[in-house]
Order: sequence, then structure tokens, then C-alpha cells
Amino acid sequence: MLESFWILLLFPLAGAAVNGLCGKRLPHKLIGLIACGAVLASFLVAALAFVELTGRAADDRLVTVSLFTWIEAGEFVSRAAFLFDPLSAVMILIVTGVGFLIHVYSIGYMHGEDGYYRYFSYLNLFIFMMSLLVLGDNFLVMFVGWEGVGLCSYLLIGYYFKERFAGDAAKKAFVVNRVGDFAFLLGLFLIFREFGSITYLDAFQSVQSSYPGMETGFGILSLITLLLFIGATGKSAQTPLYVWLPDAMAGPTPVSALIHAATMVTAGVYMIARCSPLYSRAPETLLIVAVVGAATALLAALIAIGQRDIKKVLAYSTVSQLGYMFVACGVGAYAAGIFHLMTHAFFKALLFLGSGSVILAMHHQQNIFKMGGLKKYLPYTWGVMLVATLAIAGVPGLSGFFSKDEILWQAFSSPQGHPLIWALGVAVAGLTAFYMFRMLFLTFHGQERIEMGHHDDSHGEDDHSHHDAKPQEPGWSVRGPLGVLAVLSVLGGLVGLPAWLASTNQLHHFLEPSFHYQFVPEAHGEHSHALEMGLAGVTTLIGLMGIFVAYTAYLRRPHLPEQVSQRLSGLYRLIRQKFLVDEAYDAVIIRPTHWLSKNVLWKVFDDGVIDGAVNGTATVVQIWAQQLRKIQNGYVRSYATWILLGTALLFAYFSYFAA
Repeated sequence: MLESFWILLLFPLAGAAVNGLCGKRLPHKLIGLIACGAVLASFLVAALAFVELTGRAADDRLVTVSLFTWIEAGEFVSRAAFLFDPLSAVMILIVTGVGFLIHVYSIGYMHGEDGYYRYFSYLNLFIFMMSLLVLGDNFLVMFVGWEGVGLCSYLLIGYYFKERFAGDAAKKAFVVNRVGDFAFLLGLFLIFREFGSITYLDAFQSVQSSYPGMETGFGILSLITLLLFIGATGKSAQTPLYVWLPDAMAGPTPVSALIHAATMVTAGVYMIARCSPLYSRAPETLLIVAVVGAATALLAALIAIGQRDIKKVLAYSTVSQLGYMFVACGVGAYAAGIFHLMTHAFFKALLFLGSGSVILAMHHQQNIFKMGGLKKYLPYTWGVMLVATLAIAGVPGLSGFFSKDEILWQAFSSPQGHPLIWALGVAVAGLTAFYMFRMLFLTFHGQERIEMGHHDDSHGEDDHSHHDAKPQEPGWSVRGPLGVLAVLSVLGGLVGLPAWLASTNQLHHFLEPSFHYQFVPEAHGEHSHALEMGLAGVTTLIGLMGIFVAYTAYLRRPHLPEQVSQRLSGLYRLIRQKFLVDEAYDAVIIRPTHWLSKNVLWKVFDDGVIDGAVNGTATVVQIWAQQLRKIQNGYVRSYATWILLGTALLFAYFSYFAA
């Protein structure tokens, strides 16, 4: 199975083709069965290949399969080839495993949609493109998947295309991602120019021989890695290109769980981890990655505090947690970043799907201030969301605690780390615990403030016309995936126990062959396990304080938030307005571009130059034609005169050149 792992790509592609071409004539049950079966088949192939890979020696855990030569032009050669190693194995299990659960969830959540077949076709196509991105053995195959997931994101965010806000959100995501993708493509060109190959292993071997140590100053490696990182800021929603992800919540909730929490937005983290031989030798870029990640984590956490839409809270939480992953990569802890990527996929997918359960029960009401007391109506949903909230808050014993603690420890102790980055990470941990339990308390606890949403028939959801009905738990297809993700959110961290709990971090040990060409700088002294344990205790204490503040503010003293917001009205208004980042983009980029396009490019260049040149040419031809037509007057003597004149001109011409 390990030698033919690439066949897992074919199943979601076939599912997308069948549902996309024939789905309009198929019953909904068959559409769901085809889509879910395709992803399940991919997951089973990936799982079998993973088991076989773990049975090999550590230095033999790398399998490359080349299907055919894709492009050959001069010295440039690109193969349709795929790589299965520990890093891609972990990623593909996340993509197909979490993807399968979300497909099953979608059967119940999207029941009754007019575009049911279209939705599952897009979802299968996304799994194919994400798998292509993860399994490609060269940068060009990765780039095809990279662009493909961007396309699928556009299609799924704009699924409710009859709604203007959905179309606008889809276009915003597409345009912002193109900014990052342009830089990514430039980085790819430079890799080929500098190292002569776009195949990972060939390029990394060339890097290792050309740069035995870290690059001094800002050189070609720093430029390449910075361009690639700009691409990652677009795909993985980092400052300043994060603005598309919160608006992407216009798509169906399962889309938010799959694309904007568990898979697509983590592509940038995977790319940097895959390119660790480049980044580990470019200290200038590593510093930028760490600073941008920490700044994004803090900014998004502050904005999340003021959000009232349950999905927007989770959206900004995703941006913040992605910042944590980039901090890990920025301090050279690539395995820690992948560890948090994995645990985040479990608990954030659970949070999004749990919010979808709430939204269904509330007839599409998403304002958490119009909920409250839902625990007695939705006890199962409350239970699984409590698990996920505890996990993301970093409560000891759950998956999020281990992965977040590993990142913070590396930020403190790594040669590329810094105590200030650690302090920012700890502050974000406290804010995360606060705003996540704020959401939980306002949704499920306290006084009932239930106001059912208004069903929009254009969305084709189940008929919820009886808005006075009490919220009810959804069906098994919704509850089942929630239970599985809850178990993973609890146990997922056990594969990466820290050194002060286990002699070896099993996940780090497993991933080591994928970072074979990475440059590892010498550590400045050793840190004790007691210090690591103490710092974990500090982070835990800060997190518990965040939970306590949320409990006090929203359950014990519910009038306290209003009093604080009045005293700090300026800061509160700034947070509610999301620090006016979108408004700044509108003022600095969008409106000037619109004015330039309308008044210069359209009215001056398009109308004046292009249309003027075309219309002017036609006018000149018309004038000449009007004059030449006078020659055709019907008089023989006139024709004889022109013939004589032409003969004389020809005679003079040839006489001159003959001489």
C-alpha cells in the first residue's frame, strides 16, 4: 500500500466529478454516500500507508512515487510526483480524517439545500486539492494544490451566491489570497534559479551543500523565504492579510470547520515546516515570522473579545491560533507548530461544528447575546463544546494544553526564541481562555435571552417557520462527528507529551526524518525540566484567571461588562470596530484603486487611448475611403488618365532604382 499511496487522490476527485456532473439527477442520500465514501476511502488508504510507514526504520521513512514527466522545457523539469514521509503522513490523516467527519456532519446540516450536489462536489474537490498540496514532492505540484484550495474556498464561501454578502466575502478571499500567491510564485522562481530544481529533496540537498550554516545578513535565502512567507500570510490569514477569513464565515458552517479551521488555513504552516531547510538558515526571515505570528495572535485575540456573532468569535480565534503556529515556526520549532496544527484541527473543527448545531437549533440565529440558557435544551452540544473550549483554553490534560505549552516553551528556550515572544504568547493564552468562555457562558448559561433567527428560504435549509419552538438537538449525522472530535480533543495531545512528563516526545521523534536537512543552531545552555514545568504552570494559571474573569463578568456579575465598556469606551469601541483595519484598507487601497480605475484607467486610458486609437483608425479609413471613392466616377477618360499616371509612376520608379 505504501508504494501506491497516491491512489488516495483519485477517490475525492472521482466523487467531485460524479456529483458535479450527475448530482442534479441523483437523490440526496446517494450524493452524501458518494461524497463521504470517497473521503473515507482516502482516509483508509492514508491510514494503511501510515501504519506501514511506522513499521520502517526512521531513515527509511520516505517514499517518492513519480507518475510521469509533467513539464520539460530546457533545463526545467517538473514531474507529477508525490512524497509520503512522516510530515505528509500526519497532514494527510488530518485532511482526510477530519474531512470525513465534516462530510458526515454536512449530510444533516445541509439537508434540503437546493445546491446539495454542488456543495458536496466542491467539498470533495477541496479534499483532492488539499491532498495534492500535502503530497506533492515538488513546489509546482504544491502550488497547483495551493491555488486549487483557493478556488474551492472561493466556491464554498460564495455557496449562497444569491446573497450579496456571500459573494462579496468570496471575492475578498480570492483577491487577498492572490496577493500572497503572487509572492509565493516569485519565491518558487527564485528557488529554481538559485538551486536548479523545484523538487524538495534536490533543492534541500543543494541548500545544505551551499549553506552549511546560517545566512549572514539579508541574502537570497532570506528573500526566498520571505516571499514564501508572504504567500503563507495570505493562505493562513496572518497580519496584514488576515482580513478575508472572518468574512469567510458567510459560507456554510461545515465549510468554516473544514477549510477555515482544520485544513486550508494551515497550508502556510505546513509549507514553512516543509521548507525548514530554507527557513532554518534564514534568521532574518525567522524573526519576521515569529514577530508577525505573535502580533497576529494578540491582535486577533483582542478583536475576538468584542465579537457577538458566534462564528466570528471562532474565526478570530482561528486567526489567533494560527499566529501561535507561526510563532513555533519562527523560533525553529517546526514539529511544535505541526503538533498544534493537529490538535487545533480537532478542537476548532469541534467548536465550529458545535456552533453549527447551535445555529440550527436557533433557526440560524448567530448572536450570542440573543441566546443564553441553552444548556438545558442542548446538553449534548454543550458537553462537546465545553470539551473543545477547555482544550483551546489550555486546561491541563487536554490536547490544546500540550501543544500550546510546547510552543511557549520553545519560544522561551529556543536559540531563536525570546522572553518577549513567550510573554506575548502567555498573554494571548489568557485572552483566549477569557473570550472562549465568554462565548460558552453567553450561549449556554445564565438567563435565557432566546431570540430565534429568521429562516431564509433561499438557503434551502429545513423549514423552521415555528420560531416559538424550543431549541432541539440535531440528528445523529450531526451529533456523531461531534462525539469523535470531542474524544480527539481530549486524547490528541498524548502523542506529544513534553519532556517533563515523558522521556521522548513521540510526535517530534516521528517527524524527525522530515526535518533531516534542517540546520540546528547550537543551544545557549541547557534548561531544566523544572523550569519548563514552572513556565507551564504560569501559563495554566493565566488561563485559569481568564476563565475566572469570564465567569465573574458574564455569570456572577452580568452588568460588569457594560460598566467596563462605558469606562473604557474608546478602547471598547476600537475593539468592536476591529481596530478599523478593514476601514484602513478601504481608505488606503480600495477607494483609491476604484478612483484610479474609474477616472484614469477607464475614462482616460480605456476611453481616450485604446478606444480613441481604434475609433481614430476607423475614422481615418473612412475619410480616405470617401476620397478614394471619387475615383470611381464612371468616365472612361478619367480611368485612362489614372492608368496613364500609374504607368508613368511605375516607369519613373523602375528607372530610378535601375539606375
